[in-house]
This record gives sequence, C-alpha cells and structure tokens, in this order.
Amino acid sequence: MAEKRVIVVDDEPDIIDLVAYNLRKEGYVTESALSGTEALKKIREGRYDMVILDLMLPEMDGLELCRTLKKDPALSAIPIIMLTAKGEEIDRVLGLELGADDYITKPFSPREMVARVNAVLRRSGSREGAGDAKKGLLRIGSLEIDRERYTVKKDGRQISLSIREFKLLLYLAERPGRVFSRDALLDAVWGDDAYVEPRTVDVHIRRLRERVEDNPSAPAYILTKRGVGYYFTEEV
Repeated sequence: MAEKRVIVVDDEPDIIDLVAYNLRKEGYVTESALSGTEALKKIREGRYDMVILDLMLPEMDGLELCRTLKKDPALSAIPIIMLTAKGEEIDRVLGLELGADDYITKPFSPREMVARVNAVLRRSGSREGAGDAKKGLLRIGSLEIDRERYTVKKDGRQISLSIREFKLLLYLAERPGRVFSRDALLDAVWGDDAYVEPRTVDVHIRRLRERVEDNPSAPAYILTKRGVGYYFTEEV
C-alpha cells in the first residue's frame, strides 16, 4: 500500500512541526506550506491524500483555499481537516459548508489529531488516491462513480445523469454521513454559475433518487435529515 501523503498548511512553524512529527510517527509522509498560495501551488503540482489547513493564513486564507480546492474537479476529492482557534465557530461552520471534512480546535491533543486524520482517511478509503481524484473510481454498494468520465453505473448498467446531477451525487457520496443544507449544496455544486432557488436542490435530489435508488420513496443511498438537509448513507 502506498504511503499516505499529508500537506500541513499553517503560518506557525511550531504548529507545522507538532502536526508533522506526530503524523510521521504514524507512518504518514508530510510536507508543509506557510501560506495559502504556496499550498495551492504544491497541491496542484503534487499528489496528496489529505490537507490539514489553518484558517488564518497570509496571501490566501484557509476558507478561500478550501473553496478553491473544492471547485477544482482534479482536487475536490482531497479530504480537508481545518485547524481553527477556539473562538472561530462561524468560520468553522463556513469551512464545513464549503466541503471541509472535519475540524480540530487549537490547542489540540496530538493523539486526537492523529485519530481525526485516521478517521477521515478511512471514510475516504474507497477512493483510488484522493489526490488524483480524476483518475479514481468511487464504489459504494452497487454504484460505481467514475470521476474522470463523469459516468455512473449501477449493477454494471450505466445511468444517464446530467452534469449537475453527477456533481451533486459525487459531492454527497464522497462525504458519507455528513448532512448538508440546501444552501450548502447550492454553494458547493452550483457555485456562482447562476442564481437558483434552494428548492432546486430538492428537484435534483428527487431526480437522482429516481435514477440510482431501487425504491425512490424509500431511498437506500441519498437520505433526508428532516428539517436539516440531505446526506449519503454510511451503511451501504
């Protein structure tokens, strides 16, 4: 099995050293960046299985870097764990809505940090190299999602989806168990393309269920958290 590569992005060298030291003890290969722009350059040129990302960064802050990565089809599948100060709850929520997979509050326990990294990578373990997402196949139950060809198969049979439906399915499937509001899904999948109503998400979810579920009225993959939003099952 290939070694897992993690890039630690923080403008405090002491934090980088602490995170990198504890990850290396667990067998991870680590690299670092001191600014958002440096990190983006390295991530675009290299292959990483995870980004550990501080919010407060020079040149490009953590939220902007997260947004940029999640909008890039070649990089959007790389898991992101955000490092946040204790009082940054609003920024933490924004980070999760932009697609970050988890967050760690400073000051943190190195043991907890390693456990969070392990857990996030286990959840994304069905990917064939998260840092090379375009070439990977994501298999969940009877579904096979091809990131490069923008195709979906169920039980070996290809399913016809629009590009938007594909992106919505992929976004949810790569983050099993995470519940997303309509607004969060609009921001992540529709972005700045056009103004659309939140109910547009409901329409696309209904269409996806009609195509990928055996019984759309009792879905097994794309589930609803009443009063909150939608999520992809962790149990398939």
